[in-house]
Amino acid sequence: MTLSLTQKRVINRIDPKATLSHWSDWRWQMRHSIRDFDTFERLLDITLSDAQRKAFSDTVQKFPMSITPYYLSLINTGDMENDPVFLQSVPSPRELEIKKGDMADPLHEDEDSPAPCVTHRYPDRVLLLVSNTCPMYCRHCTRKRKVGDEDTIPNRSAIAAGIDYIRRTPQVRDVLLSGGDPFLLSDEFLDWILAELRSIEHVEIIRIGTRTPVVLPQRITPELVEILCKHQPVWINTHFNHPRELTQSARNALCSLADGGLPLGNQTVLLSGINDCPRIMKALVHKLVANRVRPYYLYQCDLSEGLSHFRTPVGKGIEILESLIGHTSGFCVPTYVIDAPGGGGKIPVMPNYLISWSTNKVVLRNYEGVITTYKEPDSYEPTFCDRNCAECDLQLNLDDAEQSKAIGIEQLLADHDQTISLIPASNARHKRRKGEAQEA
Repeated sequence: MTLSLTQKRVINRIDPKATLSHWSDWRWQMRHSIRDFDTFERLLDITLSDAQRKAFSDTVQKFPMSITPYYLSLINTGDMENDPVFLQSVPSPRELEIKKGDMADPLHEDEDSPAPCVTHRYPDRVLLLVSNTCPMYCRHCTRKRKVGDEDTIPNRSAIAAGIDYIRRTPQVRDVLLSGGDPFLLSDEFLDWILAELRSIEHVEIIRIGTRTPVVLPQRITPELVEILCKHQPVWINTHFNHPRELTQSARNALCSLADGGLPLGNQTVLLSGINDCPRIMKALVHKLVANRVRPYYLYQCDLSEGLSHFRTPVGKGIEILESLIGHTSGFCVPTYVIDAPGGGGKIPVMPNYLISWSTNKVVLRNYEGVITTYKEPDSYEPTFCDRNCAECDLQLNLDDAEQSKAIGIEQLLADHDQTISLIPASNARHKRRKGEAQEA
């Protein structure tokens, strides 16, 4: 590996005696994270105006800054105001603009926490927060309220309590480790967490969300990959937002994970001025799949405090999907989702391809605008199903099948459930009914 001229300057100004082996050490990168603007200016050989320094410093007092030397070296100092690396890593005074609708915890993760370090929102999977430290504090982070807060660092006993909740909750088959960044834990601590989860019989899948391949690719060491492979199946989701982030170092990190047999996905956040362009997004997904990373989600930017300058209209995300669907391979197209405020979970948002339908025909359009029809069957009966789940004699043996209670739309569609409607608790008409019944 060779260093760029910017990287050579950065490493020399951090420590004139440092070598390539220091630069390649993730702990060295973390020890020299840039947290103040004097260091920022000195390493990049730039000078901020007094107004810029004042504005940046005010922001850092509320939302701290931390940038790895590696990611700092990717900033284009000739056009910083439009540089996607700069915009994602360097504090902006616009983060202090709290708009109507902004929330500290828009996803209600704290309210859906039945045990320390756990968010349990979906029926069969939980989020386990094992760290609140990141190699870089992304300016668009939805957990800005927690990241970097020394008072909320999960300790071993808190994580153990969260794991115990998972152990006592048999419907949980999928656990997502997040934070902060789980890969900032020591190899030994991460190994312990994975071993504890893998010892739980009903936990089938372990996922890890990390941005280290993007901002600290040095962390993906052979030792780390060996630990992850010990506890398979482990899925890794990373967070590339722009094609410029897929450097040779990042590609090497992804290659190490993929060669270790770890499935890789990517979650991109749609960010104004950074990647809200069909051409940028197409280049990003093509680079990802070329490096064996499946584009998983394209997130609409959350309603966290101080992120209004990053948010785009939902229509921009739809436009980007229109530029991908049919115009590139299907596995290059992420699912565009809005993580619903109030803890409603991820809601897919897609272009409208179903134009209309009748009892025997549906009308569709394709990516070119061609309108076509699909004929429905004249008579349809579910194969081998008498719709009586309680006394099912279906000639299909699913040894591992477990019956679970249907909820939501699935409940309305289920033949074995008699529910005909889902009524919000705040429905005024039904409140009146209850009042009339009580009066009667």
